[in-house]
Amino acid sequence: MALLADSLARIKPSATVAVTDKARELKAAGRDVIGLGVGEPDFDTPDNIKEAAIKAIREGKTKYTAVDGIPELKAAIVAKFKRENGLDYKMDEISVGTGGKQVLFNALMVTLNPGDEVIIPAPYWVSYPEIVSLAGATPVPVETTMESGFKLSAEALDKAITPKTKWLILNSPSNPTGAAYSRDELKALTDVLMKHKHVWVLTDDIYEHLSYDDFVFTTPAQIEPNLMERTLTLNGVSKAYCMTGWRLGFAGAPKFLIKAMATLQSQSTTNPSSITQWASVEALNGPQDFIPRNAAAFKERRDLVVSMLNQAKGLHCPMPEGAFYVFPTCKGLIGRTSAGGRKIGNDEDFVTGLLEEEGVAVVQGSAFGLAPYFRISYATSNKVLEEACGRIQRFCAGMR
Repeated sequence: MALLADSLARIKPSATVAVTDKARELKAAGRDVIGLGVGEPDFDTPDNIKEAAIKAIREGKTKYTAVDGIPELKAAIVAKFKRENGLDYKMDEISVGTGGKQVLFNALMVTLNPGDEVIIPAPYWVSYPEIVSLAGATPVPVETTMESGFKLSAEALDKAITPKTKWLILNSPSNPTGAAYSRDELKALTDVLMKHKHVWVLTDDIYEHLSYDDFVFTTPAQIEPNLMERTLTLNGVSKAYCMTGWRLGFAGAPKFLIKAMATLQSQSTTNPSSITQWASVEALNGPQDFIPRNAAAFKERRDLVVSMLNQAKGLHCPMPEGAFYVFPTCKGLIGRTSAGGRKIGNDEDFVTGLLEEEGVAVVQGSAFGLAPYFRISYATSNKVLEEACGRIQRFCAGMR
């Protein structure tokens, strides 16, 4: 009798985790490898947030808490949604989980049945379709194009909706492209959703504070208040507050959905770390002045990377509006052969050759549902990015 569940066959391991692990292995073996695969700010967690965690430990705030968050943190999240997004959530409409991924997982697991469909604009974060599949439902990727700024159009959304559609997952600014929807672009999408009363929207706003130039962030329920009753607004502290390892995500949604998510969480992890929760209270309520400073540094890195990649033979890299990723196409190199003799038949060949010949780890676009592209995370120093992009230029120049 087979030990492993059939459901495991429905999902694939995370490609971003795989490339990061591969880079670590090569480094451990003595190779000079630059890892640009992981989506993690290189800035340290601010001191006031660390001190709040230490204070919580010293005061003995180390016991179990309410399953889906302490009241103080839920109050801070309610205040955040009001202050920054103009959204009025109540305390019993807030869920706190061990990272944004758990909140997303909980929401999909408690709402999806076999036969249900979830619309996911492609390219997408690697976990969205896998969690949908694990829940027994059907992910419906809708491909976008570089020409459209990697954004889902109202027409494409309308066409993709069927009677079986339960959710639209929207991520802006986006992982992997950095694309961000303007107010007008979001309004076109929410107008479609208002026509289809059975479709909910799960908006992943984790990169909210990482947008550049004159871009102004908005979220669907802010654009269309009548959509609030079927929206889950997801966010967290990992990216803006440089707290990836602390593992804390949160969401606002109608009370019945939040209650169902808490029921599931009560039978899985129970509460997120009590220490992380108290640190997150300080993150949300404390000084926010470091966020625009970090964003300014990311913008400088974005500009550097886009400029250098567009000087590489056979590559084209569009300018993203947010997050800390670029998503260049390597279409101009398909069919060529690298200096090391590798035939470039697709984007996976390109990233494998780049890692083996130049020691630069990036993630193939096909992992995110769109080829032939690749994703670079520029959440590292200018010096490292210059070296990495120089190696990419050299790898491309050697193609024949």
